[in-house]
Amino acid sequence: MKKVIQVAVKEPQYVVSTDVAFAQVDAWFGHTVRDLKLDVIYPEHTEKRPCIVWICGGAWLQMSVSAHLAYLCDLAREGFVVASVQYRTSNEAVFPAQLEDVKAAIRYLKAHSERYGIDPERFGVMGESAGGHLTVMTALTGGHKEFDKGDYLEYSSAVQAACPWYLPADISKMPRLSDVEMMAAPESLMLGKNAALHEEEAMKACPISYVTKDAPPFLLLHGTNDHTVPYTQGEAMYEALTKAGADADLIAIEGADHADLHFFQREVWKIIADFFKEKLNVK
Repeated sequence: MKKVIQVAVKEPQYVVSTDVAFAQVDAWFGHTVRDLKLDVIYPEHTEKRPCIVWICGGAWLQMSVSAHLAYLCDLAREGFVVASVQYRTSNEAVFPAQLEDVKAAIRYLKAHSERYGIDPERFGVMGESAGGHLTVMTALTGGHKEFDKGDYLEYSSAVQAACPWYLPADISKMPRLSDVEMMAAPESLMLGKNAALHEEEAMKACPISYVTKDAPPFLLLHGTNDHTVPYTQGEAMYEALTKAGADADLIAIEGADHADLHFFQREVWKIIADFFKEKLNVK
């Protein structure tokens, strides 16, 4: 069968660039260096678009830049440039290295905004679990220059909207374990010491410690049946933000456990897309 069709050109071509090196960090006990990488999804030859930075979870122990690209591509088609960024895990470096890495990625993307068609004044950040923690830390520390390390320091790492999923907001209120078990807890490995015995230092790695009225808009997602990061952690973050006078919404997903399939349904991603469209001014 031969068939001739007419196709109206309404959408741009989307491109995925993978393994883009955005920073170099110490490796092998400080004797060598290695690249940190990001994947970026962007449309070619369009007006500048806001950028959403995605941060993968994994208890600060493991992470994957590419694991969620299928969903991030759908988000890109909603009008965003989307970048998934790598950060050092806790077996490589302790906090605040992870936060420094995310901020380095944001500065890199702003410095190369012309290349990727990004509006550097419209950045959002989103992540799950440990990535949710880093999402909030990034959003709340835009003016904390002590966390900006590396290159492109002439650019700000501040963002204009944040969507954390099931984040640990207050390490001091995570379920308590025995001293031996606590040493192996993800939050202790991230901190480099027992979080229960070094609460003052632990609180410096807690998003809830950085809340002010100047926080960017937040959309928090948390399952009510979360057995890993209790739902009360999402509630605590929401209450701290609203008490400070910040713009925040909490979406409680009834019956959802940690990182389960509820969060990967189109209904949830539409809520996310609508939030970023509103806050980052996508027409």
